[in-house]
Amino acid sequence: MIEIRKHENMLLLDYTSENPQFDWVGEKLEKHGNVTIGKVFHFEKNDLLPITQISDDINERFATEEITTTFILAVSVGLNYRIKANILNTQFDIKLSKFLPISKNTFIAHRGISIFSKIDQLVSEPIIISDDDQKAIPLSEFEELLNKFPTTTELNHYSHSRISLILKNYFETTTDAEQKLNDYLRKKPIRQSTAKIPAIYEYEIAKYEYIRDEIKNSLSDANVYSESDWQRLMLKFILLIFPKYVTVLEGINIKDYYSKQTVTNRYIDIALIDPNGNLDVIEIKKPFDDCVISKGKYRDNYTPKKELSGAIMQVEKYIFHLSKWGREGEKKLSEAYKKDLPSGMTIKVTNPKAIIILGRNNGFTIDQNFDFELMKRKYANILDIITYDDLLGRLENIIEKFKSMASARYINQASHAPKKKTDC
Repeated sequence: MIEIRKHENMLLLDYTSENPQFDWVGEKLEKHGNVTIGKVFHFEKNDLLPITQISDDINERFATEEITTTFILAVSVGLNYRIKANILNTQFDIKLSKFLPISKNTFIAHRGISIFSKIDQLVSEPIIISDDDQKAIPLSEFEELLNKFPTTTELNHYSHSRISLILKNYFETTTDAEQKLNDYLRKKPIRQSTAKIPAIYEYEIAKYEYIRDEIKNSLSDANVYSESDWQRLMLKFILLIFPKYVTVLEGINIKDYYSKQTVTNRYIDIALIDPNGNLDVIEIKKPFDDCVISKGKYRDNYTPKKELSGAIMQVEKYIFHLSKWGREGEKKLSEAYKKDLPSGMTIKVTNPKAIIILGRNNGFTIDQNFDFELMKRKYANILDIITYDDLLGRLENIIEKFKSMASARYINQASHAPKKKTDC
C-alpha cells in the first residue's frame, strides 16, 4: 500500500508491504541500493527517511506487525515541493505547489501509468505545477489533466479501436456511413439526362453526408490515431471538402536561405495545387480538445494556445521560404512532382495561402468564440484557421445547399410540366 503525506517541510511516501513476514523493500535496498515502488517511484537508500526524523506519532502510527518503509519523496523549496528527477524518471526535477492536493493519484494513473513520466515524454523543459509561475501548469488545469487520464475501460476501448483501425484496411466490414452511401448508390443510379439534375444533387447530398459521418465517427475515436494516421485519413476527403484544389502533394522539400549561414532543407507535410497550378499549404493537426485558445483571460482577452500559435508560425515560415525561393523553386517543384500533376501543369508560387485544421471549439463560451473569430480574421489574408467543429459545420452547410437546390429543381420541374388536355 502506498500513502503520500505532507510532514513538516517534506512530502513523505509510506510503503506498507502486503506480506508482513517479508521486507522485500529493505532487502532490495541492501542488495542493489535502489528499489521501484508501484512501477512509478524510483528510490535509493539515501532517500529513506532517517530514523532520527521519525516522530513518536509516526512510530505509533506504524506500531503494528506490518512492515512500512518511509521515503522522502520531495523537499520544500519556497512555495513548492521539489522532487528529484531520478525519483520519477524525468529529465528535470519537478516542482509541485504546496497548495496542490497531493495523493497517490497525483502520480499514478490506471494500470500503473506514471503521470509525470508520460508528461515528461511530451515536453523538453522542467514540469512545474503552480499558480505563481508563468511557465507552470495552473493547478486547475493540472487537476483537469488528471481527470482526463484514461480509465481501464477507456484503455481497452482504445486498444480495440486501434486494432480495428488497422484491420478495416484488410476486411470488407464497412462503417455505418459507408453502408448508407452504398445503399444510396444501389437505389439511385445517376442517368445522363439533364432532366435528372436533381438526382445529381441527391448524390452530392449522400456523398457529403458520408464524409461528414466518417469524420464525425473518427473524431469520437481520434485518440487511436497517430498524427500521420490522422493526416492520411483527412487526406482522403480534402479534395472533396475543398474542391477548388485538384492535387495533393506530400513531403515537399523546400530551400531555406535565411535561417542559417548555409542553405538548409525544410519539409512541408502537405500542399494543395489548384487548377492553375498555384500552390497553397495545409497543416492538419490531431483534433485535441484544448489546443486552440486559453481558458483563462490575459488582460481581459482569450489568447491563442501554443499548438495554434506554433502552427501559425510554422505555415508563415513555409510561405516565406516558398516566396523567397522564387522562379527557381517553381521549376524544381514542377520537375520533382511532374508525375503527380495533371499533364502540362507546372507549379506556381503566387502569393501562397495556408489552411490550418486543428482542435475543437464546440465547448467555447460566447466570449471565447468572439476572440477566436477576431484571431481568425487577423490572419484571414494569408490563412484560414478551421477547427474540426467548423469543418463539420461547413459540411452541414454544403449538404443543406444541395438539399435546397434539389428541392428547388423538383419544384421548378413540377411547375413547368405540361398539363394534360381535358375534353370540354
